[in-house]
Amino acid sequence: MSKLTALVIGSVLTIGLSMPTRAADLTPQQPAPTPEQYEQMGFYLRGDVGWSFLQWGNNDDAVTVGGGIGYQFNPYLRSDVRVDWSGNYNVAPGADLNMTTVLGNVYLDLPNATLFTPYIGAGAGYGWTSVDNGNDKNGFTYSLMAGVSVDLSESVALDAGYRYRDIIDAGDDHSVLGGIRFKF
Repeated sequence: MSKLTALVIGSVLTIGLSMPTRAADLTPQQPAPTPEQYEQMGFYLRGDVGWSFLQWGNNDDAVTVGGGIGYQFNPYLRSDVRVDWSGNYNVAPGADLNMTTVLGNVYLDLPNATLFTPYIGAGAGYGWTSVDNGNDKNGFTYSLMAGVSVDLSESVALDAGYRYRDIIDAGDDHSVLGGIRFKF
């Protein structure tokens, strides 16, 4: 056998035996949403109750309540508009403080293989504070949230979370909240 024939046969065998190589995916693929998850998309009503702690000098605390309406876009993204009231902080002798906010919020839900769905969120809107001594203030408000929710059924979910809320020029608070969402 000539050198040329051996080279051609060796090249054909090498090409035929070699397999294409692929780079490994850098991020694992997320499973596609199930039909049941897409059936849960749509509007929801929410209600929350909790306890709020001021960031101000004497760190007073008070009850906080709120409610809103929202929309679940897909298993990972939802948004709502909510009104919250926190009140009767004893900020000075004879002076109680109340805070009211209206916020548009966006949440990133992190579905996983467990019963619990963690989430993070952020919101922006407007807030008002009123103090018994007349030192009322209002202005732009923003919030940052984190928590976990659990679906009790296809139409009801319970929620537990933390919220940082800041009313520019008036102060901020930290809230621990429990809530319920009714999905339509």
